[in-house]
Amino acid sequence: MNNKKNETLRKKLINSSVGIAGAGGLGSNVAISLVRTGIGRLVIVDFDTVEESNLNRQYYFKNQVGKLKVDALKENILRINPKIKIDVFNERLVKGTMHKYFKDVDVIVEALDNAETKTSFIEEVMDKLTEIPIVSASGVTGYGNIDRIKSINMGNLHMIYDKNAKDSDKDILTAPKVALIANWQANIILEILLGEDI
Repeated sequence: MNNKKNETLRKKLINSSVGIAGAGGLGSNVAISLVRTGIGRLVIVDFDTVEESNLNRQYYFKNQVGKLKVDALKENILRINPKIKIDVFNERLVKGTMHKYFKDVDVIVEALDNAETKTSFIEEVMDKLTEIPIVSASGVTGYGNIDRIKSINMGNLHMIYDKNAKDSDKDILTAPKVALIANWQANIILEILLGEDI
């Protein structure tokens, strides 16, 4: 292990912050991956509660069913790193005020389920928070054939997608693909935050 490189990474990430819109399959797994990497602060917004049907792909546990997702995820994050700064908001994102939670973060993760809300959120963030990169994902249903998953960069918008994936009401959501795309999002966040410096 390169200890010098590891220490440089640690110092940069501990002073970095990431906002996550949505604490479902993508958001919960992105958060855990970033915490394990050493991110210093997270801001997480979601309005939902943990359901048993979430446990096959989201980072929650059986004894957390019924809890607010933001509270359950915070609990899981603090078990990994009790020193992380974490702000959670049990709120539904509403058009016109979606961006307000994320004004002081370095990168924003779009991890929302509803296609219309996804689009509105991305448009609002890019309009109101023009300097903050946003990492989005779509097409997470199905399994296998990971070569179909691509990432593109359009200025401050970084998108991971599988254009052949079906809508979630027409196909299944599986842990491997959801976690793969979530970790791809986390990896892009590291590229944004760390650049080539380490």
